[in-house]
Amino acid sequence: MDFSEIKNKSKKELQALLTEQKNELRQLRFKIQSQQLKQVNKIKIVKKIIARINTVLTKAI
Repeated sequence: MDFSEIKNKSKKELQALLTEQKNELRQLRFKIQSQQLKQVNKIKIVKKIIARINTVLTKAI
C-alpha cells in the first residue's frame, strides 16, 4: 500500500485499516513461530504500512 493511497482515506478507514494490519502482523508472527511462513520479509512490509498509517493519523490531529 502506497503512502498516497493511505493519506486519501478518512480517519475511520485508517483506524479500521490499522487494526486489520495489526491483526495480520500478529498472525504472521504466529506463523513464524510454527515455521509455516516462507516469506519472512512480509513482516517488514506490514510494519511499514502500520508506520505509514500512524504517521497520517498523527498529522490529522
